[in-house]
Amino acid sequence: MNSLNDLHKISGSLSNTEKMPVLFLGHGSPMNAIEENQFVTEFRNLAKTLPQPNAILCISAHWYTNGTKVTAMEMPRTIHDFGGFPQALFDVQYPAKGSPELAVDTKQLLTPIAVELDEHWGLDHGAWSVIKHLYPQANVPVIQLSIDYTKPAQYHFDLAQKLSALRTKGILIVGSGNIVHNLRLVDFPNLDKDNYGYDWAIEARETINAYLLDGNFQPLLDFEKQSQALQLAIPTPEHYLPLIYTLGLKGKQEELSLFNDKLLGGSLSMTSVKIM
Repeated sequence: MNSLNDLHKISGSLSNTEKMPVLFLGHGSPMNAIEENQFVTEFRNLAKTLPQPNAILCISAHWYTNGTKVTAMEMPRTIHDFGGFPQALFDVQYPAKGSPELAVDTKQLLTPIAVELDEHWGLDHGAWSVIKHLYPQANVPVIQLSIDYTKPAQYHFDLAQKLSALRTKGILIVGSGNIVHNLRLVDFPNLDKDNYGYDWAIEARETINAYLLDGNFQPLLDFEKQSQALQLAIPTPEHYLPLIYTLGLKGKQEELSLFNDKLLGGSLSMTSVKIM
């Protein structure tokens, strides 16, 4: 289906805009929501370069479902989907509005894939812990699209392409996860060491970054067939798949750039991607 037909599926409530960028944000620890560090500083610097969006569509690693869902409530709740952190983190609220209209538009764009309009989820920490640094006033409506855990990477890449019409309606599409994400192997005593990674994490980051910058996405879709380093970097796909959505939205002539490109705690990366 061509993009003109896709645009006809979108309600007249959204005005035409210049094509919005697409982001993948390495969200790291939930503590990034309330701590000051180099990564959140870069999120804030990034926000200064972005056109003002009409709304945000976020694909978070932390909404991993059987089937595809999109939040459709007027006021999504702030979900504190973690444990063992200070009370100050649980006290954070991010009171951005939802957008039932954008949820319906998203559902229609993804036809014939069945998409459930969800009234229960809200904004999980994969969404609000980073978006709060981009838009601290919570003055941009936010919806979330879930990741169907029954489907392979190619499916998610293709699904993302169907969302591209939203970019010319002022919708900022944000993937939130971590490219290198092996929590079982985190070196917690060295968590504050700058740009510290195990050998396999260094190799995985270098390999993936080369594919990203070369525009060679097929090996990234076939990540399960790649080196042992990539298997250690992506032991489960939920934090990696938001990147695949971002890549699926890249136009042929668009530039892809990296920021926050550092390793953390041996087995995590904060590498983030901007496409425009």
